[in-house]
Amino acid sequence: MTAFIGLTVIIMGFAAFMTGKALANSWAPQWRVFAACALLGLADRFLVYALFEGELLSPGGYLVDTAVIGAISLFAFRLTLARKMVSQYPWLYERSGLLGWREK
Repeated sequence: MTAFIGLTVIIMGFAAFMTGKALANSWAPQWRVFAACALLGLADRFLVYALFEGELLSPGGYLVDTAVIGAISLFAFRLTLARKMVSQYPWLYERSGLLGWREK
């Protein structure tokens, strides 16, 4: 459990947050977040295996880790995209909540 919280949530979560932010800053489509998270999930499984003697080929572990990483990355992607839309097009859009925007 400590390996999951420390490695997956904190370390890989930070990497996922920065990945989502970078993809949103480059105006990449949202599907690229899923591709990046799939690779981050593989890296996470390898690190769990190498550092904590976890199971390398665990489909359930991979799905859980990738889902957590994907949720963090999608949150960062949408947060950054909402900020960019409002700051770059202030005459068209206004903020609508934390993750959204709407037309003025």
